[in-house]
Formats: sequence, structure tokens, C-alpha cells
Amino acid sequence: MAVDLHSELVELRRNLLAMGAMVEQRVTKVIEAMIDNDITLAEGVRGGDAEIDTMEVELENTCMRLLALAQPVASDLRFLLAVIRISGELERIADLARGIAKKLIKLAAVPELQMPSAMTDLAFATRTMLSDVLAALANEDPALCRQVRRADKRVDDIYKEVLMWGRQEIPRHVDVTGAAIDLLTIAQRFERMADMTTNIAEDVIFLVEGRIVRHGGE
Repeated sequence: MAVDLHSELVELRRNLLAMGAMVEQRVTKVIEAMIDNDITLAEGVRGGDAEIDTMEVELENTCMRLLALAQPVASDLRFLLAVIRISGELERIADLARGIAKKLIKLAAVPELQMPSAMTDLAFATRTMLSDVLAALANEDPALCRQVRRADKRVDDIYKEVLMWGRQEIPRHVDVTGAAIDLLTIAQRFERMADMTTNIAEDVIFLVEGRIVRHGGE
């Protein structure tokens, strides 16, 4: 079976970017739900996971088909490998957004707990990393990817601030211990999103430069 590899790769790239935009939208919505205590918005994020799952499967199936039929080499091969990895990371980020939405819905039913300001900082810093890495993917910009990798340290520092808040808040207000733990879980999920975004940045560097920079490789 003849394969028009160039056309297939163009379509694959378009679909990957569409998936990235959809995941970014879900992350933005769950942050808005958290800040505004908007349970309706949170419920929308909780219930909208199937489309992203389907996109990941379709992207992976296309990559596997092209690997088998077109026998790509060099940059085309790197692109297919990167798509498989990036789509998987995007799907996991969407899963984390869904998990945050579920926690927000649960928190709405318990006594109100004042959210630490660092939580908002953490959410915004994570979303900025995701926006930047998707721009880097669209423009094949390894310099922006390196900026994203550096930004992960800032997210880790903010996450530590939230953990410190939890250590201080729980002993003082034992009646809201469960809610405080849920907030810490939300913070952990944002931190994991940032880690996965860093992985995407490293995959884009591999795509553009053919260099593996994971695990301190650069």
C-alpha cells in the first residue's frame, strides 16, 4: 500500500497540536473552577475525558501504521517517535486535570478552607509552562523548550510552599484536615503536570535536534 508520508505527517502534526490545544483548554478551565469555586465548570472537566483518550489512541495508531508501512528515517522517524511520547504525556495531563476537578467537587461539600495564595501561583505557573511548550512544539523552538525546563524549578519551589502551608494548617485546624489534604493532592497534581510538560519540552528538543536531554543529558 502506497503511503504519502509527507501528507500523513502534516495531518499528524495538525492533530497533535489540536490535542494539545484541547488539553490546555481543560487545564485552564480547571484552574478557573478552582479560583472561582465554579462546580459546574469542574463537572464539565470531570466529564470530558473520552475525546482526548480517543485522540491519543488515533495518533498512536497512525504513528504505528506509518512506522510499519513508510519506514521513515532521520527527522521523520524522530517526529513519529516524538508524537507517540507527547500524545501520551498530554493524555496524562488531561487525566490530572480531571482528577483536580473531582477533588474540587468534593471540596464544595465540606467546610470552607482558605486556599493558600501559593496554590494559585502554582496553577498559573504550570499553565504557563504548558502554553509555552505547546508554542515550542508548534514552532519547533528548542530555546523555548529549555526555558520550560528551567521553569520547572520554580514550580517545584511553589509546590514546597503549599506543602509548608499544609504542615502549618492541619495542626491548627484539625476540623478541616480532610479538605487540607485534598488541597495538597491538587497541588501535587499541578506539580506532576509541570513534570510532564518538562518531558514534552525534552521530546521537542529530541525532535528538532536529535539529542536526548532527559535525566540530566544536557
